[in-house]
Amino acid sequence: MTSEARRDPAKDRLLTPENSALVVIDYQPVQVNSIASMDRQLLINNIVGTAKAAVAYDLPIVHSTVNVETGLNKPPIPQLRKVLESYPTYDRTTINSWEDVEFRKAVEATGRKKLIMTALWTKACLTFPAIDALAEGYEVYVVADAVGGTSVAAHEAGLRRIEQAGGKMISVPQLFCELQRDWDRKETVPAFMDLFISTGGTAGIQFSYDKTE
Repeated sequence: MTSEARRDPAKDRLLTPENSALVVIDYQPVQVNSIASMDRQLLINNIVGTAKAAVAYDLPIVHSTVNVETGLNKPPIPQLRKVLESYPTYDRTTINSWEDVEFRKAVEATGRKKLIMTALWTKACLTFPAIDALAEGYEVYVVADAVGGTSVAAHEAGLRRIEQAGGKMISVPQLFCELQRDWDRKETVPAFMDLFISTGGTAGIQFSYDKTE
């Protein structure tokens, strides 16, 4: 079997390490502890896995927090801070991060038009910047199982509103597979397998990888 020649990764219609950027917004203790739309530990595992994937595939990452500098809120959860410790955070007071000048400049500076977006809560801190980004010509991909809301209804309403504006829903395993795309890209296969193991997503992979090879 022969894989076709790799498509131009910068122009590919699918997500690639060369055409996308990850946006992470407000995974702070108060927000995480208020999530009622999914299991909180699974949420943490999924956002950490999403961040690890962005690091492994060398995506630009824009990480934003709210009200840390004002003292009204705490820094991001330690599991996420550990993964993103070498990346700056853009703290703000706005609920809509797109209305923060430094955040928006950071997104623009990535040079990427495909934004993989994650945030707490779905209904506000994800929905508002997603709609604004779409209106400004970006493509928005929401990692639906790495975001959450204070109720199932609020979460689902936020996702529907983003879809109505033109956003696309993806899952954590889909993100991993889309960035990897081909088993023959061996340099990232170890990270790919580690991501599936750490997020509990190995059940569907009929593939055995020996790290000693």
